[in-house]
Amino acid sequence: MTAEIYSTVEFQMVLLLFIALAGYILATRVNQSAVVGEILVGLIIGPSVLGWITYTDIVQTLAGIGAIILLFVIGFEFEFKDLLNAKYVVIGAVGIVIPWIGGYVTALAFGFDMASAIFVGTALTATSIAITANVLKEMGVLDTAVAKAIIGTAVIDDILSLMVLAVTADVATGSFSIFSVGVVLVTEMVFIVAAAAIGLFVLAPLLERVDHTHIAKLYPEFVFITAVMIAFLYATVAEILGISGIIGAFIAGVSLKSVGLEHSRSIRDSAEALYIIFASIFFISLGILADIHALTGPILIFLAVLTVVAVITKLVGCGIPARLLGMNTRDSLILGFGMSPRGEVAMIVALLGLSLALIGQDIFVAIVMMSLLTTIITPIIYRNCFFRGTCGKGDVPADTPPDWE
Repeated sequence: MTAEIYSTVEFQMVLLLFIALAGYILATRVNQSAVVGEILVGLIIGPSVLGWITYTDIVQTLAGIGAIILLFVIGFEFEFKDLLNAKYVVIGAVGIVIPWIGGYVTALAFGFDMASAIFVGTALTATSIAITANVLKEMGVLDTAVAKAIIGTAVIDDILSLMVLAVTADVATGSFSIFSVGVVLVTEMVFIVAAAAIGLFVLAPLLERVDHTHIAKLYPEFVFITAVMIAFLYATVAEILGISGIIGAFIAGVSLKSVGLEHSRSIRDSAEALYIIFASIFFISLGILADIHALTGPILIFLAVLTVVAVITKLVGCGIPARLLGMNTRDSLILGFGMSPRGEVAMIVALLGLSLALIGQDIFVAIVMMSLLTTIITPIIYRNCFFRGTCGKGDVPADTPPDWE
């Protein structure tokens, strides 16, 4: 009976929210981002140390909801014009190639086979938009020009990395073709354009009309529930098409940010309440997912080198192109470090490689831990080097053109 109670959704929620509170307390003690505190506490109570909670289906589901809500809320901070900058495409593309080469060469240097090296390289390509965006939001600098550049580049980066993942899976399984790559790329582009157009020109005006109906006046939360439904619908369609669901949720947020409401509750403010709960669970889950017991001496060395390579290749691959395109040195460094967190994206790549039996448990754990370390490094560097005490004071406002323009 006791075991059954421990496995219920109710108890899991109690434990996860208690852990979230502990994460905030730890973050306060070490003067770091709440993200760092939540991930570290998740690591402590997970299989790595205490073993109080594991990455169960319930935790995975709640974390998935958290990632979608997080990107939906982040979307409210952006305009589509922020994502349509050709320079972001250039930076994102270089920021894919350099990390892939770095991961591939590093894996080969440690004696792993080509299939494993391909997956390691692919794991280093993507950027976790959720991690960096949350840190920028938490520090109050999400409305700065450099933050717009980071998120815009990260979206492009994520789209390109998903294409790389599709190609990697095909190469590793021997089913690669130029046609399959073209299909993936066209599918992603069509989805993004279509989802944005429908959101802006159909769904946003529809919500405004619903706001003036009798049911919306009677139930102010009606429009908000509809908006959240749209976010999950976008995420679902994205997943069906083989695109990350969080990209769909992000596009939904950007599309609905301009909705003007008179009788209903604010979509943004209501979504923030969901974000506080579920985003915390998402970050905790990253710590729970890692199990340091699988790390042997050689893999520890590989992990250390891989983490350094992961940070440097994003710093070089994104920071240098940004500087060459006219961004000042400080903002180029901020952008480079902001693209460093691999988070759940690299973990998904590792899980795919493990499920296809193309990488072993040792590489899987190394990638998961690298993802965790790069996730922790960025908020620490941001808080202690670039935004120390000022939370972005003196940075270029969002409505001021970036230096490179």
